[in-house]
Amino acid sequence: MSIYGPYDQDLQKILATTRDRIQQLNQAVVTAHQPKLYEHLIGRVKEPASMEEKCRRKGYPVTTESALRRCHDAVGLRIVCNFIDDIDRCLKQLRRANWCTIVQEKDYITNAKPNGYRSYHLILDELTPYKDIDGRQPGHFYVEIQLRTIAMDTWASLEHEMKYKHHIKDPERISRELKHCADQLASCDVQLQTIRQLIHEEN
Repeated sequence: MSIYGPYDQDLQKILATTRDRIQQLNQAVVTAHQPKLYEHLIGRVKEPASMEEKCRRKGYPVTTESALRRCHDAVGLRIVCNFIDDIDRCLKQLRRANWCTIVQEKDYITNAKPNGYRSYHLILDELTPYKDIDGRQPGHFYVEIQLRTIAMDTWASLEHEMKYKHHIKDPERISRELKHCADQLASCDVQLQTIRQLIHEEN
């Protein structure tokens, strides 16, 4: 049986519902004649094998309780935005949403990781119609949200590819190049945001 036990299908439903709610937030903004919040919205339920590996890596028992309570990313969505300001706009919408409570925020944009990784992470506590592992119904489930610009997302995809590819020639050089690239992309994100602001000032 999957590490998610009887909650497999509920997690898929929670993913679909959360995606729909974020799309509705975006549609409301567009209907109000404001720029769209994001360019892409990607979601997944973490593969059971990946969740088992994470539990082992963290030193947790490989159990459903660990997957749904100690780990907070069984359900995850990535919001890929055009500009840095769009990330801030998404955050404002999520903070005022009545269907979730933000229980954790990690700002890896202002404070990038040493390898150059940049993204904004949220953990949402969502109240759902489904019974949770604590026996409550409506039940509480965690959902992880990652917010990035397109540049940040492209970099993270390449870094992920390197992390999981074995027998890489000269990994130290690749790491240095990736860090240098991350710094350049961060500068470009700021420049693009500045240009956008200047365009709107002209109007």
